[in-house]
Amino acid sequence: MHSETTFTVRPATTGDAPLICALLNEIDTVETGRPDTEPHEVETSLAHPEVDLRQDSWLAFQGGRLVAYALVWDESGGERVDADHYVLPGHGAAGERLFELAERRAAERARANGASRAVVHLHLHATPTTDLGMLARRGWKRVRRYHVMSRALSDADRSVPEPPAGLVLRDCADEADRRRAHALIQETFAEHFDHVPRTYGQWLDDVGGDRVDWSLVWIASFGTDDAAVLYSRNDRRSTAWIGRVGVRREYRGRGVAGHLLRHAFATYAVLGRDTIGLGVDTLNGSGAPRLYEAHGMGVRYAVDTWEAVLAAAPAGV
Repeated sequence: MHSETTFTVRPATTGDAPLICALLNEIDTVETGRPDTEPHEVETSLAHPEVDLRQDSWLAFQGGRLVAYALVWDESGGERVDADHYVLPGHGAAGERLFELAERRAAERARANGASRAVVHLHLHATPTTDLGMLARRGWKRVRRYHVMSRALSDADRSVPEPPAGLVLRDCADEADRRRAHALIQETFAEHFDHVPRTYGQWLDDVGGDRVDWSLVWIASFGTDDAAVLYSRNDRRSTAWIGRVGVRREYRGRGVAGHLLRHAFATYAVLGRDTIGLGVDTLNGSGAPRLYEAHGMGVRYAVDTWEAVLAAAPAGV
C-alpha cells in the first residue's frame, strides 16, 4: 500500500501520449460525466515546437500508475505563460508538486523573455479534481469563466435557411484560403480575453494543421469582401466541435454568424453527427452567448481561467 505522498516524477515524452490521454479521460469522466479528450489533442501538445518536454512537462506516478500531469508553454514571447494541470482525486500531494514545478518553469520562461514577472494562465473545470484550496493558498485567482455549450442534431438540421442577401460561403481546401482563415481569426479575436497573436505557422502548430479537415472550415464573403470565418473539427468522438466563429466588426448584426452556425449544423447532420459543441467566454462583448442560445445551444458545463502572477526567476532557481 502506497501512502498518498509516495510518488515519482519524470518529464513526459511523445510516446506517453496514450497514457496521458487515458488520464485526461478519466478526469473528464469525473468532472463532466464522459471522456472528452482525443489522442490527437495530446499528441499535438506534446509535439508542439514551443514546448521542450525535458523542461516543460511532468508526469507523477504512484505505484506505477499515472496520477498527475502538467505542461507549460509560452506563446507570447513575453510575460504571459500558459499551463495545463491534471490530477486524479486523492492525489493532492502529487498535484501540488507538479504545480510547484510548473510555476518555477513559468517564471524561468518569462525571465528568458526579458519579463520581470510571469502571468500564468490555467484552464480548469468549474468543479475540478484539482484542489481549489491549494490553488488559493498558492495565490491563484479565477479571472474568467467560459461555458461549453452543445446542441443535438437531427435530420431536420440538414436544411439551411437562405443566407443574407449576397452572402456566399467557401471552404478552405486551398492554401490561400487557409491563410485567409487564419488572418480572419487573428482580426476578429484580437480584442478577446486571452488572445495571443499567432503567425500562420504558429497557428498551424497550435491546431495540428496536418490533422485538420479543411473542408470543415468556412469563410463567408459578400462579393470580394471576406466577412467572417468558422473553424470546426470532426475528430472528437463525443461531439462535432466549433473552435472559432469570428465576424469582422463592420459585418456584425447582419445574420452572418447565424448562417455560418446553421451551415455547420447542416453539414454535421449530413455527416451523421448527433451533437455539436463549442466554448464561449461568458463576458464576450459581441453577444455570442445569446446568439448560440438563440440557435438552440445550451450550457453543458463551465470552465474557469485561473491566473497566478509570479516574479520571474533565472533558470535553475
